[in-house]
Amino acid sequence: MDTNKASQALPPQGEPVGAPPPPPPPSGAPHTHGGEVIPPPPGAAVPTPPVGAPATAPAGVPATAPAGAPATAPAGVPATAPAGAPDEAQEELYDSGILAPPSGEPIIYQDKRLKDGITKCPSCGSSDIQLNISTGMLRCNYCQREFNEESDGIDGDISQLFGLKMGSGTSDIAYDASDVVTLKCTGCGSEVVVDTKEAPQARCHWCRNVLSLHQQVPNGAVPDAIMPFRIPKEQAQKIIEEFVGKRRFFAHPRFKTEFCTQNIMGVYLPYMVIDVNAYADFRGEGERETRRYTVKVGKSTETRYDADAYQVGRAFDLYIDDLTLEASTDKLDQTSAVNSNNVINAILPYPLKETMRFNANYLRGFTSEKRSVNRDSLQGLAGAQVRDIARFQAWQQATFYDRGIRWTSEDVTIKGELWKTVYLPVWLYSYFEQKSNGQKFLHYVAVNACTGAVMGSVPIHKPKLLAISGIIQLVGTVLGVGLAALLLLGGY
Repeated sequence: MDTNKASQALPPQGEPVGAPPPPPPPSGAPHTHGGEVIPPPPGAAVPTPPVGAPATAPAGVPATAPAGAPATAPAGVPATAPAGAPDEAQEELYDSGILAPPSGEPIIYQDKRLKDGITKCPSCGSSDIQLNISTGMLRCNYCQREFNEESDGIDGDISQLFGLKMGSGTSDIAYDASDVVTLKCTGCGSEVVVDTKEAPQARCHWCRNVLSLHQQVPNGAVPDAIMPFRIPKEQAQKIIEEFVGKRRFFAHPRFKTEFCTQNIMGVYLPYMVIDVNAYADFRGEGERETRRYTVKVGKSTETRYDADAYQVGRAFDLYIDDLTLEASTDKLDQTSAVNSNNVINAILPYPLKETMRFNANYLRGFTSEKRSVNRDSLQGLAGAQVRDIARFQAWQQATFYDRGIRWTSEDVTIKGELWKTVYLPVWLYSYFEQKSNGQKFLHYVAVNACTGAVMGSVPIHKPKLLAISGIIQLVGTVLGVGLAALLLLGGY
């Protein structure tokens, strides 16, 4: 996460970004002739086009078609949505920028380019496509052609981010939505069931084409963007083995016997990624030391200091880029008595500027976990992290006050925020420990599949740990007693 200049819990948002719909044209609206806009004579009546007749518009200016609706919009100003237009058509127009979204939260639709069903190789038409980790590109397993998806394209200049914007993948989950989706195979016409709980793909049992789910469904299975795997399984195995090897001395004997990296899993985990444009204003009292000295108090001495006190204020713009939050209920539950899944946070960050638009073929050969948390549930956590970032930034700008600052006012205003959902790749090793007292614990070792960062936990052999601790304590005690005796005998 990058930041250059941060806040309290995200407040209610203002008006959505985008120009307001233009007013209806006045009586005597202009008409076109040869691509040129020609105003009618003053007072001239403008005939109403017949019902169903297409409206004309100047070159380059999109027109709306419903009967009686204004035919044109001023250049550069989005038109209002035509009444009664199909929802899918409206969404495509919103995504292209031709139409301004209705009042509410502006949605960035990322799932309109690829349709559900067969995704074909652009060279030979095969649907047998999967990720080539060594190049990070999609590869056709038939003709070996490699290609890639486009960059997700959601990010922009954070300083120009105002109001609330969100990728369509962040839409609220319908918790009663089914995990099972039925797709119609365009190759043979049969119906194929896709279990999104396992993967957003299935192979047609008749024609053997691979069908992919790309359109976002209300169960949280399809994100806005994806970061493909870059580190192959063999390299991840070596990283995990080195990590465990450094902790092997105190590891439980059963774990050392059973430890094997062949069963590591490549998994895509769901995250919410947030950009924030904010303004912070901090006020407080700071101290700077001017003198330090020692005074004798009875038989001991004390170190004292003199300091100047100042009224301190810091106001600054705050741009937070790619604040990353887990979007899975079980990963947010970091109960250390049950598992060590909090290690997932320790392998951040990812190179999020290199994410791709979601394509289900990136998931082939790996597992994935559906998003199970809505944006509203993460607002408090996001606000707390934004506050921490703001506080740190304020400290960075006030190093003159070496005795510290006591902030009496921390005011942060969120001017704009952008939310999107992303699948991030992890190589995951897990080990289930059954303790002697009957307790159960699930250990994880996680590897960032882009950067190679690793963190995890291993079962500890407590008797060995206590024995070594006792020996160290005994040796320390013996050395301490010996040193004291030596000092007494020496007359010190």
